[in-house]
Amino acid sequence: METTSPEPSTAGNSILRRAIDSISSLISISHSIRVFAGKWQLIRSNLEELHSALIASENPDSGENPSLSGTLRSLLNTADECRDLARRCADVSYSGKLLMQSDLDVTLVKLNHHVKKLDEMYNTGILIRSHALVVSKPCLGASKEDMRFYIRDLLTRMKIGDVGMKKMALINLHEVVVEDDKYVKVIVEIGDVVHLLIEFLGSYEVVIQEESVKMVSLIAGFGDSSYKGVLVGAGVVGNLVKVLERGSEVGKIGAARCLMKLTENSDNAWLVSAHGGVNVLLKICANVDSKGDLVGLSCGVLRNLVGVEEIKRFIVEDGAVSTFIGLVRSKDEAIQVSSIEFIQNIAFRDELVRQMVVREGGVGVMLLVLDPKFSYSSKSKEVVMRALENLCFSSSTCVSTLISYGFVDQLLYYIRKGEVSVQELALKVAFRLCGTSEEAKKALGDAGFMPELVKFLNAKSFEVREMAAEALSGMVKVPKNRKKFVQDDQNISLILQLIDPVDGNSGSKKFLISTLMSLTNCNTGRKKIVSSSYAKNIERLSENEVCSDAKRLVRKLSTNRFLSMLNGIWHS
Repeated sequence: METTSPEPSTAGNSILRRAIDSISSLISISHSIRVFAGKWQLIRSNLEELHSALIASENPDSGENPSLSGTLRSLLNTADECRDLARRCADVSYSGKLLMQSDLDVTLVKLNHHVKKLDEMYNTGILIRSHALVVSKPCLGASKEDMRFYIRDLLTRMKIGDVGMKKMALINLHEVVVEDDKYVKVIVEIGDVVHLLIEFLGSYEVVIQEESVKMVSLIAGFGDSSYKGVLVGAGVVGNLVKVLERGSEVGKIGAARCLMKLTENSDNAWLVSAHGGVNVLLKICANVDSKGDLVGLSCGVLRNLVGVEEIKRFIVEDGAVSTFIGLVRSKDEAIQVSSIEFIQNIAFRDELVRQMVVREGGVGVMLLVLDPKFSYSSKSKEVVMRALENLCFSSSTCVSTLISYGFVDQLLYYIRKGEVSVQELALKVAFRLCGTSEEAKKALGDAGFMPELVKFLNAKSFEVREMAAEALSGMVKVPKNRKKFVQDDQNISLILQLIDPVDGNSGSKKFLISTLMSLTNCNTGRKKIVSSSYAKNIERLSENEVCSDAKRLVRKLSTNRFLSMLNGIWHS
């Protein structure tokens, strides 16, 4: 009976399937080998790449390709050699370490040659990737081997696919990392993925560049600083700067976001500067057509960069201060907030820059944001309050400037009518302003702050109560404020009520006692204290607690002509 030869395509597909199975088996075996771990990791990486490339070529027409058949036969021979080495390493039955190491190196070279050969076939169109077969994404909790296999498959798609396939591979890569951060470690271990992502940052295909930027930024955002180090070591900074300069709007935003994460390390700040990134970032911020998100992120990168003194000096000399003062006027919240925060950062602990900000009108522009006539966002107002505190409160001259511009009246407005977050911050800023100078205390008193502070003495928040009490105790040290305060009988009565030792509501007794001590320096204050029905709380506090301030207050009130009055009230 005549034997019929198999159809060429069937024979070809059979050898392809044998090669796929053989390599898959080798990958599994390699995980159990404990000697020459570094060598076997490199061999396994090549095997995984070959496996993905072969699976990608598996289609009905594969067997008709003589070039592939020849490559597969050579590959099967290499696989047999590799299997023999794997068996001997697993059994530790080799004759010498140096000889085995040499054999492994030879096999590694052969496998690498096969990888390059298959890549060449795809690039020249000799092989066409099958669109029918898609490797399924491993389920959560999958083994590391399954995760590596999936990433290798995506890597192959990114290497040999058309634009659409590359895009889908990048999207799938992003999705799997978002779902399970263990994939980041796998990606970093398979170094080709990182290098290819960085290469894609320079792609002329906008969609590939954008997806790559998104993926790189995701890796940079993970807590392990070593991942950032891998990206930087692979040359990501230079390519990100190029995207920032010439990429699409989405690409630029992604690049700025990634650079902001990377420049948290000052060493990387120098790399951004070396690649011309400082000028690119400044141009983006100065460009009136730049969108809010991009300017905001660019400001974020620059905030990190000014932590390096030499870079900060360059930025200042380039005229950035006036540029960012101009941006404070922006109607876009992201641009406004970012520019204010940048000004605050660049002037931090730098008297010369702080003076420059004041001289070029930065304080006046920021105060416009607080003007109730303008409808700026609560976030912008909060950022301005913090910035003005950091910029001005360390200088008596600058505090005077703030007061002359009506800053105190603005704070009072927001304490009375602001949203809760703005109101609380205004109180904190007023409290800190009170501690800056005698002039500030007088200005706060003249503006009508003391009645507002009295109201906050009964606030639910301990922090608010304490701030109000401390600010009040400072303000009544000023004679003019003291006279105003005692005019309202309710003020003294409330303070005397709050120092009741039985009442656990007040955690601010020391400041309240300090306030009463100051009030005894004027006749009206002393009279109103001793004539109050709550005056006996002072004596109770001095007797029931270890409170030296209360004892001092009793002694002060118990002298001379007030003694009989006190005895009459306290012992009635």
